[in-house]
Amino acid sequence: MTNNLLSTFGNIDIYLFDQLLKGSFDACKTILDIGCGGGRNIHYFLKNGFVVHGVDLNPEAIVSVKELAQQLAPQIPSGNFIVARADELPYGDDTFDLVISSAVLHFANNTDHFEQMLYEAWRVLRPGGFFFARLASDIGIEGLVGSIGNGRYLLPDGSERYLVTYDDLVYYTRELNGELFEPIKTTNVSNLRAMTTWCMAKR
Repeated sequence: MTNNLLSTFGNIDIYLFDQLLKGSFDACKTILDIGCGGGRNIHYFLKNGFVVHGVDLNPEAIVSVKELAQQLAPQIPSGNFIVARADELPYGDDTFDLVISSAVLHFANNTDHFEQMLYEAWRVLRPGGFFFARLASDIGIEGLVGSIGNGRYLLPDGSERYLVTYDDLVYYTRELNGELFEPIKTTNVSNLRAMTTWCMAKR
């Protein structure tokens, strides 16, 4: 059973897997994975006829994801996977049905950088499309993180991240005229860090 799940979904983020089980993205056709890495979150989409694109800053990651795509979906052009910045996406407005941003936004240098990445992801998402993000937050560990300036914090696990608050996510959802299609959910990892799932639909 485990091998069957792995061959179908790959090493997918569990909360993205949850959305697939719920059928949230069944009507989507075009997918963009921002910070795609080696393709862990697009395995299912590649195998099931979606038109998948991916960007990452790491050239080695792009080589890996191209190899994965060639194995699982040889009909998809290798040019769909490119080295590009999350804050300067090389796509037109309203291009994709689903934009995935998993463990990317918390690498923002400051609030301006965070907003540039967020607004770029939203710009390329078509009306009626879905935005799925996993990012670090202070939710549940507010008293355990220490500000180091520019919206970045030192976490109890020793890492430095740009953190959002619950109120930030509510604000940006309204600012973008988005709509939550799933409640904001946060996983507290032994009070060392908190990872939040943020799921919006574009009106």
